[in-house]
Amino acid sequence: MSTDTIADMLTRIRNANAAGHPRVALPASRFGVEIARVLKEEGYIASYDVQGDDQEQKLDILFKPKSGRGRALVGVRRISKPGLRVYARKTEIPRVLGGLGIVILSTSRGVMSGQKANKAGLGGEVVCYVW
Repeated sequence: MSTDTIADMLTRIRNANAAGHPRVALPASRFGVEIARVLKEEGYIASYDVQGDDQEQKLDILFKPKSGRGRALVGVRRISKPGLRVYARKTEIPRVLGGLGIVILSTSRGVMSGQKANKAGLGGEVVCYVW
């Protein structure tokens, strides 16, 4: 069992995407489903679905097919870890690859991308970078 379920989720997504799998199934958590929702809203994955009963739920993520320009999801990097939490004020939200990627934040109003948090005037915990 992993102590950092978010890092485990992001690693499974990174590995399945790099191996060219069309989908990945992983243990579901509320926070993981919220991260998948943000990835879907920002266009990095095609869809996600939570399957199973309350005891053993699985999060099934479907990747976008590879196009002539490459994959939609190229990389994912965990930033805030259980041993070292990283927070950003509303004026200090980082930019990923000069604006080509997104940062996922956990704010007081839920999990959202850095761009939405900037518009809402919110800061929070920097969960990960996605590009």
